[in-house]
Amino acid sequence: MKPFDSWSGGEPPSGWFSLPMSQESVDFYDENGFIVIEDCFSAAEVDSYLSEASAICQGRYGPIPGSVPVPGESEHEALARHLCIHMPNKVSTAMQQQSVHPNIADVLTKLIGPNVKCMQSMLFIKASGKPGQAWHQDEAYIPTRDRSLTGCWLALDDATVENGCLWVIPGSHKRGVLWPMKFHADERFDCAHESYRTPYQDEDAVPVEVKTGSLVIFNGYLLHRSLPNRSPEAFRRSLVTHYMSAESLLPWMPPQPGQSMALRDVRDVWMLAGEDPYAWKGTEEIHSVHLRSDGKAGCENWT
Repeated sequence: MKPFDSWSGGEPPSGWFSLPMSQESVDFYDENGFIVIEDCFSAAEVDSYLSEASAICQGRYGPIPGSVPVPGESEHEALARHLCIHMPNKVSTAMQQQSVHPNIADVLTKLIGPNVKCMQSMLFIKASGKPGQAWHQDEAYIPTRDRSLTGCWLALDDATVENGCLWVIPGSHKRGVLWPMKFHADERFDCAHESYRTPYQDEDAVPVEVKTGSLVIFNGYLLHRSLPNRSPEAFRRSLVTHYMSAESLLPWMPPQPGQSMALRDVRDVWMLAGEDPYAWKGTEEIHSVHLRSDGKAGCENWT
Protein backbone atom coordinates (compact mmCIF):
# COMPACT_ATOMS: atom_id res chain seq x y z
CA MET A 1 0.00 0.00 0.00
CA LYS A 2 1.39 3.38 -0.93
CA PRO A 3 1.64 5.71 2.10
CA PHE A 4 -0.86 8.55 2.16
CA ASP A 5 0.44 12.02 1.43
CA SER A 6 -0.20 14.47 4.23
CA TRP A 7 -3.72 15.77 3.74
CA SER A 8 -4.23 19.53 3.96
CA GLY A 9 -7.77 19.81 2.65
CA GLY A 10 -9.46 19.22 -0.67
CA GLU A 11 -10.17 15.70 -1.86
CA PRO A 12 -9.20 13.20 0.89
CA PRO A 13 -7.03 10.22 0.01
CA SER A 14 -8.31 6.67 -0.35
CA GLY A 15 -9.18 5.33 3.08
CA TRP A 16 -11.26 8.32 4.15
CA PHE A 17 -14.98 7.49 3.99
CA SER A 18 -18.39 8.86 4.93
CA LEU A 19 -21.47 7.31 6.48
CA PRO A 20 -23.32 5.10 5.76
CA MET A 21 -20.67 2.39 5.66
CA SER A 22 -20.03 1.02 2.19
CA GLN A 23 -18.64 -2.38 1.23
CA GLU A 24 -15.57 -0.53 -0.04
CA SER A 25 -14.94 0.88 3.42
CA VAL A 26 -15.42 -2.53 5.06
CA ASP A 27 -12.98 -4.09 2.58
CA PHE A 28 -10.46 -1.30 3.23
CA TYR A 29 -10.69 -1.92 6.97
CA ASP A 30 -10.24 -5.66 6.58
CA GLU A 31 -7.14 -5.12 4.45
CA ASN A 32 -5.51 -2.25 6.32
CA GLY A 33 -6.79 -2.52 9.89
CA PHE A 34 -8.15 1.03 10.06
CA ILE A 35 -10.52 3.46 8.36
CA VAL A 36 -11.47 7.12 8.79
CA ILE A 37 -15.11 8.24 8.81
CA GLU A 38 -15.26 11.96 8.05
CA ASP A 39 -17.81 14.29 9.65
CA CYS A 40 -18.96 11.50 11.95
CA PHE A 41 -19.76 13.94 14.77
CA SER A 42 -21.17 17.44 14.51
CA ALA A 43 -19.42 20.61 15.67
CA ALA A 44 -22.02 20.97 18.44
CA GLU A 45 -21.33 17.43 19.69
CA VAL A 46 -17.58 18.02 19.66
CA ASP A 47 -18.04 21.30 21.57
CA SER A 48 -20.08 19.49 24.22
CA TYR A 49 -17.29 16.94 24.78
CA LEU A 50 -14.68 19.69 25.02
CA SER A 51 -16.82 21.52 27.59
CA GLU A 52 -17.11 18.33 29.63
CA ALA A 53 -13.34 17.82 29.53
CA SER A 54 -12.82 21.34 30.86
CA ALA A 55 -15.39 20.75 33.61
CA ILE A 56 -13.61 17.59 34.75
CA CYS A 57 -10.15 19.17 34.70
CA GLN A 58 -11.38 22.27 36.56
CA GLY A 59 -12.94 20.17 39.31
CA ARG A 60 -16.54 21.05 38.52
CA TYR A 61 -17.49 17.38 38.92
CA GLY A 62 -15.96 17.31 42.36
CA PRO A 63 -12.66 15.78 43.43
CA ILE A 64 -11.22 13.47 40.77
CA PRO A 65 -8.33 11.12 41.59
CA GLY A 66 -5.10 12.29 40.00
CA SER A 67 -5.75 16.01 40.04
CA VAL A 68 -6.17 18.88 42.48
CA PRO A 69 -7.82 22.05 41.09
CA VAL A 70 -5.60 25.14 41.20
CA PRO A 71 -7.49 28.25 42.36
CA GLY A 72 -7.56 31.02 39.80
CA GLU A 73 -6.18 29.04 36.88
CA SER A 74 -7.76 29.50 33.47
CA GLU A 75 -9.59 26.83 31.50
CA HIS A 76 -6.59 26.54 29.17
CA GLU A 77 -4.21 26.11 32.12
CA ALA A 78 -6.43 23.46 33.72
CA LEU A 79 -6.53 21.45 30.50
CA ALA A 80 -2.83 21.91 29.69
CA ARG A 81 -1.59 20.38 32.93
CA HIS A 82 -3.42 17.13 32.24
CA LEU A 83 -2.52 14.55 29.66
CA CYS A 84 -5.51 12.22 29.80
CA ILE A 85 -8.89 11.71 31.47
CA HIS A 86 -9.53 8.00 31.99
CA MET A 87 -13.14 6.81 31.98
CA PRO A 88 -14.78 10.26 31.62
CA ASN A 89 -18.07 8.52 30.84
CA LYS A 90 -18.28 7.54 34.51
CA VAL A 91 -19.11 11.14 35.46
CA SER A 92 -20.21 12.76 32.20
CA THR A 93 -23.59 11.98 30.66
CA ALA A 94 -22.44 13.49 27.36
CA MET A 95 -19.40 11.21 27.26
CA GLN A 96 -21.53 8.18 28.07
CA GLN A 97 -23.91 9.06 25.27
CA GLN A 98 -20.96 9.52 22.91
CA SER A 99 -19.78 5.97 23.62
CA VAL A 100 -23.12 4.58 22.36
CA HIS A 101 -23.62 7.07 19.53
CA PRO A 102 -25.69 5.72 16.60
CA ASN A 103 -22.93 6.57 14.13
CA ILE A 104 -20.46 4.37 16.03
CA ALA A 105 -23.08 1.62 16.16
CA ASP A 106 -23.58 1.91 12.40
CA VAL A 107 -19.85 1.38 11.81
CA LEU A 108 -19.07 -1.30 14.37
CA THR A 109 -22.04 -3.55 13.69
CA LYS A 110 -20.65 -3.85 10.16
CA LEU A 111 -17.07 -4.42 11.30
CA ILE A 112 -17.57 -6.55 14.43
CA GLY A 113 -21.07 -8.01 14.26
CA PRO A 114 -24.60 -7.29 15.48
CA ASN A 115 -23.80 -7.53 19.20
CA VAL A 116 -21.19 -5.04 20.42
CA LYS A 117 -20.20 -3.93 23.92
CA CYS A 118 -17.98 -1.12 25.22
CA MET A 119 -15.55 -1.28 28.12
CA GLN A 120 -13.40 1.85 28.10
CA SER A 121 -13.28 5.57 27.35
CA MET A 122 -10.34 7.99 27.47
CA LEU A 123 -9.99 11.64 26.57
CA PHE A 124 -6.45 12.60 25.54
CA ILE A 125 -5.77 16.32 25.94
CA LYS A 126 -2.17 16.47 24.67
CA ALA A 127 -1.26 20.13 25.01
CA SER A 128 1.72 21.66 23.22
CA GLY A 129 4.91 19.87 24.30
CA LYS A 130 3.15 16.78 25.66
CA PRO A 131 4.50 13.37 24.58
CA GLY A 132 3.00 10.76 22.30
CA GLN A 133 2.77 6.98 22.70
CA ALA A 134 5.26 4.44 21.37
CA TRP A 135 4.34 1.63 18.99
CA HIS A 136 1.79 -0.66 20.60
CA GLN A 137 -1.27 -2.83 20.03
CA ASP A 138 -4.38 -2.20 22.10
CA GLU A 139 -5.16 -5.91 22.41
CA ALA A 140 -1.99 -6.27 24.51
CA TYR A 141 -3.78 -4.23 27.19
CA ILE A 142 -7.43 -5.17 26.69
CA PRO A 143 -7.52 -8.85 25.70
CA THR A 144 -10.48 -10.46 23.99
CA ARG A 145 -10.97 -14.14 23.24
CA ASP A 146 -11.90 -13.57 19.59
CA ARG A 147 -9.58 -10.74 18.45
CA SER A 148 -12.57 -8.38 18.19
CA LEU A 149 -11.15 -5.40 20.10
CA THR A 150 -11.72 -2.20 18.11
CA GLY A 151 -10.74 1.36 18.95
CA CYS A 152 -12.74 4.44 17.95
CA TRP A 153 -10.64 7.62 18.03
CA LEU A 154 -12.69 10.82 17.71
CA ALA A 155 -10.76 13.96 16.70
CA LEU A 156 -11.80 16.88 18.93
CA ASP A 157 -9.26 19.11 17.17
CA ASP A 158 -7.75 18.88 13.71
CA ALA A 159 -5.06 16.20 14.08
CA THR A 160 -1.87 16.88 12.14
CA VAL A 161 1.69 15.62 12.01
CA GLU A 162 2.76 18.79 13.83
CA ASN A 163 0.42 18.40 16.78
CA GLY A 164 0.88 14.64 17.18
CA CYS A 165 -1.66 12.77 15.05
CA LEU A 166 -1.90 8.99 14.98
CA TRP A 167 0.50 6.98 12.83
CA VAL A 168 -0.45 3.44 11.79
CA ILE A 169 1.24 0.54 10.02
CA PRO A 170 -1.39 -0.61 7.51
CA GLY A 171 -1.97 -4.35 7.49
CA SER A 172 -0.01 -4.99 10.70
CA HIS A 173 -3.13 -6.50 12.30
CA LYS A 174 -3.47 -9.36 9.85
CA ARG A 175 -1.29 -12.03 11.42
CA GLY A 176 -2.90 -11.65 14.82
CA VAL A 177 0.47 -11.72 16.57
CA LEU A 178 0.89 -9.85 19.86
CA TRP A 179 4.46 -8.61 19.66
CA PRO A 180 6.63 -8.45 22.82
CA MET A 181 7.10 -5.15 24.60
CA LYS A 182 10.15 -3.59 26.22
CA PHE A 183 11.24 -0.54 28.16
CA HIS A 184 12.53 2.16 25.84
CA ALA A 185 13.29 5.30 27.95
CA ASP A 186 12.39 7.48 24.95
CA GLU A 187 11.29 10.89 26.20
CA ARG A 188 9.13 11.38 23.10
CA PHE A 189 6.60 8.91 24.52
CA ASP A 190 4.47 8.95 27.62
CA CYS A 191 4.93 5.36 28.76
CA ALA A 192 7.85 3.09 29.32
CA HIS A 193 7.21 0.20 26.92
CA GLU A 194 6.84 -0.32 23.19
CA SER A 195 6.29 -3.23 20.83
CA TYR A 196 9.44 -4.70 19.30
CA ARG A 197 10.66 -7.72 17.31
CA THR A 198 8.07 -6.83 14.70
CA PRO A 199 8.73 -7.24 10.96
CA TYR A 200 7.97 -3.53 10.41
CA GLN A 201 9.99 -0.34 10.28
CA ASP A 202 9.03 3.24 11.09
CA GLU A 203 9.13 3.87 7.35
CA ASP A 204 6.15 1.52 6.90
CA ALA A 205 3.92 3.88 8.88
CA VAL A 206 1.50 6.46 7.50
CA PRO A 207 0.14 9.55 9.28
CA VAL A 208 -3.59 9.73 9.88
CA GLU A 209 -4.24 13.46 9.61
CA VAL A 210 -7.94 14.15 10.14
CA LYS A 211 -10.31 17.06 10.64
CA THR A 212 -12.30 17.74 13.80
CA GLY A 213 -15.32 15.43 14.05
CA SER A 214 -13.68 12.60 12.11
CA LEU A 215 -13.64 9.10 13.61
CA VAL A 216 -10.62 6.82 13.19
CA ILE A 217 -11.49 3.15 13.69
CA PHE A 218 -8.68 0.64 14.15
CA ASN A 219 -8.23 -3.04 14.90
CA GLY A 220 -6.91 -4.08 18.31
CA TYR A 221 -3.90 -5.79 16.70
CA LEU A 222 -2.92 -2.79 14.55
CA LEU A 223 0.45 -1.28 15.42
CA HIS A 224 0.03 2.44 15.98
CA ARG A 225 1.73 5.31 17.75
CA SER A 226 1.78 9.09 18.04
CA LEU A 227 4.61 11.60 18.37
CA PRO A 228 4.80 14.66 20.66
CA ASN A 229 2.68 17.72 20.08
CA ARG A 230 5.18 20.13 18.52
CA SER A 231 2.71 22.88 17.65
CA PRO A 232 3.40 26.17 19.47
CA GLU A 233 0.05 26.42 21.27
CA ALA A 234 -2.59 24.04 19.89
CA PHE A 235 -4.12 21.10 21.70
CA ARG A 236 -4.57 17.73 20.02
CA ARG A 237 -7.58 16.42 21.90
CA SER A 238 -9.24 13.10 21.12
CA LEU A 239 -11.93 10.96 22.71
CA VAL A 240 -11.14 7.26 22.48
CA THR A 241 -13.55 4.40 23.17
CA HIS A 242 -12.94 0.67 22.93
CA TYR A 243 -15.40 -2.02 21.88
CA MET A 244 -15.58 -5.74 21.27
CA SER A 245 -18.00 -8.46 20.34
CA ALA A 246 -20.54 -9.11 23.07
CA GLU A 247 -20.07 -12.83 22.35
CA SER A 248 -16.53 -12.70 23.71
CA LEU A 249 -15.55 -12.85 27.36
CA LEU A 250 -13.33 -10.01 28.57
CA PRO A 251 -10.37 -11.47 30.55
CA TRP A 252 -9.06 -8.01 31.41
CA MET A 253 -7.90 -8.88 34.94
CA PRO A 254 -6.40 -11.92 36.67
CA PRO A 255 -8.84 -14.72 37.51
CA GLN A 256 -10.57 -14.75 40.85
CA PRO A 257 -9.61 -17.45 43.39
CA GLY A 258 -10.64 -20.85 42.11
CA GLN A 259 -11.54 -19.49 38.66
CA SER A 260 -10.01 -20.50 35.34
CA MET A 261 -8.51 -17.68 33.27
CA ALA A 262 -10.50 -19.09 30.36
CA LEU A 263 -13.71 -18.09 32.17
CA ARG A 264 -12.58 -14.69 33.46
CA ASP A 265 -15.02 -12.04 32.29
CA VAL A 266 -14.85 -8.44 33.50
CA ARG A 267 -18.40 -7.10 33.56
CA ASP A 268 -17.76 -3.37 33.76
CA VAL A 269 -19.24 -3.09 30.27
CA TRP A 270 -22.19 -1.47 28.53
CA MET A 271 -23.91 -2.30 25.27
CA LEU A 272 -23.50 -0.36 22.04
CA ALA A 273 -25.76 -2.53 19.90
CA GLY A 274 -27.65 -5.82 19.87
CA GLU A 275 -27.95 -8.28 22.73
CA ASP A 276 -25.61 -9.34 25.50
CA PRO A 277 -25.55 -13.15 25.73
CA TYR A 278 -23.99 -12.84 29.18
CA ALA A 279 -26.57 -10.41 30.54
CA TRP A 280 -27.53 -12.99 33.14
CA LYS A 281 -24.22 -12.20 34.88
CA GLY A 282 -25.22 -8.59 35.46
CA THR A 283 -22.70 -5.73 35.38
CA GLU A 284 -20.33 -4.27 37.95
CA GLU A 285 -18.54 -1.00 38.60
CA ILE A 286 -14.79 -1.66 38.62
CA HIS A 287 -13.20 1.29 36.87
CA SER A 288 -13.65 4.93 37.85
CA VAL A 289 -12.76 8.30 36.39
CA HIS A 290 -9.24 9.55 37.06
CA LEU A 291 -6.83 12.03 35.54
CA ARG A 292 -3.24 11.65 34.45
CA SER A 293 -1.12 14.78 34.49
CA ASP A 294 2.22 13.54 33.19
CA GLY A 295 3.52 10.91 30.84
CA LYS A 296 4.41 8.22 33.33
CA ALA A 297 1.74 7.50 35.93
CA GLY A 298 -1.05 5.12 34.93
CA CYS A 299 0.85 3.73 31.98
CA GLU A 300 -0.91 0.40 32.22
CA ASN A 301 -4.06 2.15 30.95
CA TRP A 302 -2.70 4.09 27.99
CA THR A 303 -3.72 3.69 24.38
